[in-house]
Amino acid sequence: MANSADLAAQLAAPARAPGASRIFAVANQKGGVGKTTTAINLGTALASVGRRVLVIDLDPQGNASTGLGIDRHNRRESTYNLLRGEVTIESAAVTSREVPGLSVVPSTTELSGADVELMGESDGRQRLKSALRNAAGAGPDQYDYVLIDCPPSLNILTVNALTAADSVIVPLQTEFFALEGLSQLVRTIQRIRKNLNPELGIQGVILTMFDKRHRSCEEVASEAREFLGDLVYRTIVPRNVTIAEAPSHGQPVLMYDPKSPGSQAYIALVNEVLEREEEPV
Repeated sequence: MANSADLAAQLAAPARAPGASRIFAVANQKGGVGKTTTAINLGTALASVGRRVLVIDLDPQGNASTGLGIDRHNRRESTYNLLRGEVTIESAAVTSREVPGLSVVPSTTELSGADVELMGESDGRQRLKSALRNAAGAGPDQYDYVLIDCPPSLNILTVNALTAADSVIVPLQTEFFALEGLSQLVRTIQRIRKNLNPELGIQGVILTMFDKRHRSCEEVASEAREFLGDLVYRTIVPRNVTIAEAPSHGQPVLMYDPKSPGSQAYIALVNEVLEREEEPV
């Protein structure tokens, strides 16, 4: 594509200040591309190498909360209450029983109503940013990494995430229509940078659900690298049955089957993320 190198340079996330926390929005406007799986397992991998991690579940389906073992009965305070200004991150965060060093601000179905409620508020697009900024030692300053699991649409919840984030991690399914979704997300990031968050950039694009038996997967991977160059991680997450099975057990795949190809891919991914942010482990 013409000017693809320039586009990649423009979209790259700014350098991380030494010792600063980092806020990632895990986002793609297309559903079923591995957003929640990436948020869960990247968070687990970061925690496993000693980083303090907070996952904010901003999807009304609440799958990130479930996949990290947060029972629905233990979600007394949620991201809905956080966006309404009724609770703080400190009071809403629940420590994961499955992953030491990782906490979750869980989601409930109430969050589906936030889209309508926040649209009429003058600060409706910046509620999450305010909650993180006002967390008084219990938010970003307490955590090395904050991962925001976004819903599969460009609604006010996703806008809140992109406004609050330092950068975006984009899971991209290796199938044809995913490239169209990537182009839409790039345009969204450009609009957010112009109007709400001028420092927002892409930390990286992770290719997911890759099946080497299908030539189309190779073609999509090649086109993504042509479009965004080095912003696309070297790591590719394969289509793997254990990745699909793990959430039903309330566990990340890294805990459910550490030796599976899916787990090994996310271990490789965390090294790439840390390589871009600080130092690989």
